[in-house]
Amino acid sequence: MVQAFRFALDPSATQDTALRSHCGAARAAYNWAVSWVEASWWQRKAEATYGTSEAELTEWRPWSLPSLRKAFNEAKHTDPRFAAWWDENSKEAYNTGLANAAAAFDNYAKSKQGKRRGKRMGAPRFKSKRKARLSCRFTTGTIRVDTDGRHVTLPRLGTIRTHEPTGSLLARVQAGTARILSATVRQERGRWSVAFQVEVKRDLVKVARPDVAVGIDLGVKTLAVMADSTGEIRTVPNPGHYDAACKQLRRASRTVSRRQGPDRRTGQKPSKRWKKASAQRNKVHHRVANLREDALHKLTTKVAAEYGTVVVEDLNVTGMLKNRRLARRIADAGFGEIRRQLGYKTRQRHATRMVVADRWYPSSKTCSGCGAVKAKLPLHVRTYQCDACGLVLDRDDNAALNLAALAATCPTGTGVAGDQDTAPVVSNPRGADQKTRATRTRRKARAGRAGGATLPQQRQTEARDRTQAEALTLW
Repeated sequence: MVQAFRFALDPSATQDTALRSHCGAARAAYNWAVSWVEASWWQRKAEATYGTSEAELTEWRPWSLPSLRKAFNEAKHTDPRFAAWWDENSKEAYNTGLANAAAAFDNYAKSKQGKRRGKRMGAPRFKSKRKARLSCRFTTGTIRVDTDGRHVTLPRLGTIRTHEPTGSLLARVQAGTARILSATVRQERGRWSVAFQVEVKRDLVKVARPDVAVGIDLGVKTLAVMADSTGEIRTVPNPGHYDAACKQLRRASRTVSRRQGPDRRTGQKPSKRWKKASAQRNKVHHRVANLREDALHKLTTKVAAEYGTVVVEDLNVTGMLKNRRLARRIADAGFGEIRRQLGYKTRQRHATRMVVADRWYPSSKTCSGCGAVKAKLPLHVRTYQCDACGLVLDRDDNAALNLAALAATCPTGTGVAGDQDTAPVVSNPRGADQKTRATRTRRKARAGRAGGATLPQQRQTEARDRTQAEALTLW
């Protein structure tokens, strides 16, 4: 199986500058690829207004990774944006940006053609130097964990000390049960970290109660109510890390607001006192995020190691966040992260199954005793009273019992409401670019406006590029 091992880095001042340079090179290469591909789109649109025939229009520029690499290698020697400094960084830095751009264009094309799940993806946009996440991926060169257990070695960056021991990965590599595939460095929550993508040979761990199914009902007042098929009900309180830190955040934010901050309209630069106050405020946010991540990992690890079947709900978290009264606490609970962690921990670590109840399954309205379904059950009603059998039970406990009983109707499958799709998951470490624009169907194209102009879309395959025969709208 493919597993990630992440370690916090402790770089020196020189290494910190080199890390930022590599991540900036990845961002610059991404922006170059976006401008290079879209230049042909705008050129063809301009030529079409002159009455140029289709055969005489400028050729499409492909966005496959090999094509972008070839074009960038030719341009970096003469382009004034790269000619003076491109050789200061590893080639993997530029390859990271080009690969992200190729994935972004590919996701956009598949979304336009209806071949991609989820919300519609817009055309890739430029990454801002001020907002872009600092990240760079290494796939070739010297990538290793040093034998002392406190250093890692990366191409062009050299040996970097880590904040924590790397023995968990080093022992597997020395035993021959792990092989490092790639390494990704990025700055997150105020510090640098490196994540090794490792092919690991590990045995499945048998769960404590393989014949027992558990239903998990997530909530705000109580993070999770777990009811198993034996009738036992457990309650996991909501830590409320953000609410506990609100007083500190208000005080830190008040301090930041009283300092001279940046102003893009007037070009005003932030003062040193503003930067110091902003760092203190961010430190509180980072601590809350770390506490939340730690609590969710402990919860999901414990659940995955105990039960043979885990039943969760397919919650519409995006829609729930539109409730302004509950949005903050819903985001703090991390419903989507709980489901994501349970998905890979049950499947890859213990070979158990996770059943996702249908989004419209009435777990709270259904009586866990007789199966009667209520027509309405407002959110403020916290106690479930069955009109048929007279059962009186907490609504969260009742919902968890119904979810646990749902496991019997889904003997196989790991998808939504008994989905039988058991195809193996293909790892895609490159992933989708997160800086693309979500397309809105209500938006109409208007002439003379760059944001609403219509441009043709290019199609390409993995093995080769082919010309586009028909014109499609860009967004």
